[in-house]
Amino acid sequence: MKTIARQEDTEVAEDLDAEFKPLTADEARELRAKNPSVSPWRVVAGQLVVGLVVALAIWGLTGRQNLGWSAAYGAIAVVIPSAVFARGLTGRFSSLNPGTAVFGFFLWEMVKMALSVAMLIAAPRLITALSWPAMLVGLVVTMKAAWLAVMLTPRRPKHRDE
Repeated sequence: MKTIARQEDTEVAEDLDAEFKPLTADEARELRAKNPSVSPWRVVAGQLVVGLVVALAIWGLTGRQNLGWSAAYGAIAVVIPSAVFARGLTGRFSSLNPGTAVFGFFLWEMVKMALSVAMLIAAPRLITALSWPAMLVGLVVTMKAAWLAVMLTPRRPKHRDE
């Protein structure tokens, strides 16, 4: 039974190898032009703006300052760790080779999560009359703003070789 499974796996791998075709330099350039990368700093800036808007909206709608500060702290608990993550990803060691890039990504992601948890644990000591629901609204909406930054990234104009 194991021999049959290994033979099938080998056949699948061979089929995939036969289908794989490396891109030419022009094809790679065209693929990059169609799918531009998004700067992590653009994502952090988008999260900062959305977090500020959410905190001001909650404060303005409720008229309660402590709810605005709670929502702002929730946003800050996303923005600061995201900025640390972006700094780690854009550092000079992050692009030495693919191995260090992958290791760096996971390392900085763990740092980001640990910092977020630490900030949430510290929240009751830092914000007077903390409202957990308001803080969680600020945190979740700011976290989801990363998708907004990616979706609103301007596309590069198409080049026509004529």
